[in-house]
Amino acid sequence: MIPGRVRERLFGQPASRVIRIGERTLISEGLPRNVWSDQHHYAMTAGWPAFFATLALLFTLINLFFASLYWLGAYFGDDPIANARPGAFLDYFFFSVETLATVGYGDMHPHSLWGHVIATVATFTGICSMAITAGLTFARFAQPQARLLFARNLVVAEHEGAPTLMLRFANERHNAITEASAKLWLIRSERTLEGSAFRRFYPLKLTRDENPIFALSWTIMHVIDETSPLYGWAQEDFDASDASLIVIFSGHDESSNQAVRGRRIYSVRDVVVDHEYADITRLDQNGAMTFDYTKFHDIKPARRKSPGSDTI
Repeated sequence: MIPGRVRERLFGQPASRVIRIGERTLISEGLPRNVWSDQHHYAMTAGWPAFFATLALLFTLINLFFASLYWLGAYFGDDPIANARPGAFLDYFFFSVETLATVGYGDMHPHSLWGHVIATVATFTGICSMAITAGLTFARFAQPQARLLFARNLVVAEHEGAPTLMLRFANERHNAITEASAKLWLIRSERTLEGSAFRRFYPLKLTRDENPIFALSWTIMHVIDETSPLYGWAQEDFDASDASLIVIFSGHDESSNQAVRGRRIYSVRDVVVDHEYADITRLDQNGAMTFDYTKFHDIKPARRKSPGSDTI
């Protein structure tokens, strides 16, 4: 019996699929997914080991196919490849490898009309496959991705006299990301007046959602006032809720001259009330600023005093 995931990917037959969004586990059923009709997506999203293993498998299968055609010509009395041992499948296979790779060592070469026809088709296949492989590999390497370090927890503390939800994240590359922006969303399950369940998305207004130059760390803040969907929540409410928080980051990476994006999904149970982030900066005796990222995830009980600047 073919496993469900393999059956689904190869033949497009519906099978159950587990989807994880943050800490939530979802199961998708009845939606066919066919790898043959969505090859580019799978080529771009597969892991590097799976990507190269698939390329190696396809390369081997193609060469086995053309080697079989050469062997078939020899079986019917033709001599398709000069200097190949008659009926030696391995010789035909390696000649196919040389042809598809356009290497052409010269020891073996087409010797009959059948051999020339198959070699022509193989050469065309090799040129196309190399172009596709090179394009996909380059596209995977060229995908712009931000290297962001997100704090393990969000905190709620007094800031400027108001309870404020805070999330700290850092640019691990320490390069300049200009026109940086961040958005924070709350997602939770609700019911309509008719009793139907649905997921509602609440945009959480930030005190500052743009940063002209993001190089080190940035703490985004959402004031929990009467207009906030989190208004009146205590630690018990966060711990008991199944809601999620999603932060979405975007900006322009000056190193690659490309747009970069990043995101992180939290459970609201990751929120710690009446705490603040530990300070990661200090000045040495020469006046140089030091950033200690070993304390990046540390939190401590909040002071009544304002935590300070929201960006570095």
